[in-house]
Amino acid sequence: MRHYHIAVIVGSLRKASFNRSLASAIIKLAPSEFTFKHLDIGDLPLYNQDDDGNPADSVKRLKSDVRAAQGLLFVTPEYNRSLPGVLKNALDHASRPYGQSAWTGKPAGVLGVSVGTIGTAIAQQHLRTILAYLDVPTLGQPEAFVQAKDGLFDESGNIGMESKAFFQGWIDRYVAWIKRHTA
Repeated sequence: MRHYHIAVIVGSLRKASFNRSLASAIIKLAPSEFTFKHLDIGDLPLYNQDDDGNPADSVKRLKSDVRAAQGLLFVTPEYNRSLPGVLKNALDHASRPYGQSAWTGKPAGVLGVSVGTIGTAIAQQHLRTILAYLDVPTLGQPEAFVQAKDGLFDESGNIGMESKAFFQGWIDRYVAWIKRHTA
């Protein structure tokens, strides 16, 4: 059986982040041939093109982890109607120098959760625009603009019963997307 290694990039640094919780919960719904690695993006310096020739160790680690993955899972909050700066910084670092992007061709899924009623719809659309430019084939449907409310997670931190069918459907489509693009 083929194994699929997925890089998980959470756009929040907060320890009690809803998005970090969602990432940890949804990967439990994936089949056993999928393994997930949460990538650390909080220790990256701010992107500066002057550093392209001598990147920090944290940047080298990020690019190596992205290159080693067969797929990507982005789980992001929405800050000021866009994606968080820490996520944009990670996207910039791993895409540079020009022509040496680690993201190219990696199939991806995009999720997000917020206390707002539209979830992270605008942040996800901005992220999708960036990923399209970076040549990252991104799962289009089903979209997951999730509102954080009672029942989203159970007391153990798993996807709650009220949300499980939706998220199982999402992860099933994501798994098929990854397999299709890594065949």
